[in-house]
Amino acid sequence: MKSIKHLSYVAIALIALTACNGGSDNKENAQEVAKVDTFKVKVDSVKTQSVEQIKEFTATVEPQIKNNIAPTAPGRIMEILTEVGHNVQKGQLLVKMDPTALLNQKAQLTNIELEYNRAEELRKAGGASQQVVDQLKTQMEVAKASYQNLLENANLKSPISGVVTARNFDSGDLYSNSANPILTVMQINPVKLIINVSESYFTDIKKGMKVDVTTEVYGDKKFSGRVSLIYPTIDEKTRTFPIEITITNNDGAIRPGMFARVTMNFGTKNRIVVPDNSIVKRAGSGDRYIYVYNNDGTVSYNKVEIGRRMGAEYELISGVENGSVIVISGQSKLSNGARVEIIK
Repeated sequence: MKSIKHLSYVAIALIALTACNGGSDNKENAQEVAKVDTFKVKVDSVKTQSVEQIKEFTATVEPQIKNNIAPTAPGRIMEILTEVGHNVQKGQLLVKMDPTALLNQKAQLTNIELEYNRAEELRKAGGASQQVVDQLKTQMEVAKASYQNLLENANLKSPISGVVTARNFDSGDLYSNSANPILTVMQINPVKLIINVSESYFTDIKKGMKVDVTTEVYGDKKFSGRVSLIYPTIDEKTRTFPIEITITNNDGAIRPGMFARVTMNFGTKNRIVVPDNSIVKRAGSGDRYIYVYNNDGTVSYNKVEIGRRMGAEYELISGVENGSVIVISGQSKLSNGARVEIIK
């Protein structure tokens, strides 16, 4: 019995010793884990500063006016008097159509005018009623309108001063209400751009506001433009509204179809500015984040809205408060709530 009790005491002592050793090991392991979970980072404090609110938009250059030259009725094209690339003036004759219908209408008009004049003379002499005269006068006015319409469609003139940008037929072809016009004339001085602007700038944009325009063709060369039209409604799906920009084009350097960038300056605002390497892009989305250092030695994962890039810095529209301390280096292994150690 004494041997059994002795063995029990020994077993208890061994268990206690093992427990003590295990507690020491657990403490060391906890310290090791704490050491592994603490990440070294560099930080910097941020503050607001005055930032120019410059926004860039893209658009395609359009002519100020585009006219398709074609008759209202089918007919034979007798002669085309211009070519693609030619400059034309308002009222210049561009196309002659088959005049047969015009000549027939002219003869009909002449006959009605003669009948009307005779009826008017007879009425004055008491040989014709006013009703007959009025009927002939109506017929004469209808015939004049038809003749004028045929005259315009037999001699197609340019309604604007511009440049011929397309020719789809040749002299002698039969035009039969084709989907394509005979010619296309565009006014390219000035030219225009139409861009869609966020509704947040609706009250900032004024008619006559100056903008800078650049094109892919001319690189960094700037062209001056002005806001010429502001559309009065906002698209409920995109939350944007269109504006029209007019660009003087005296030398014809800018051509319709060119890709262009429009730069607009909306003044200045006080914004947080951060280094570009402090911004983390979330994988699988377009969201941007910044790690903000907390007083307890941890970091918070703040989603931010970025504005324009200024060299090696970004303007922040939201997400970080003035005076915050942010992580600028060492954030690749961080997660929300991670413990950090600040290094210089």
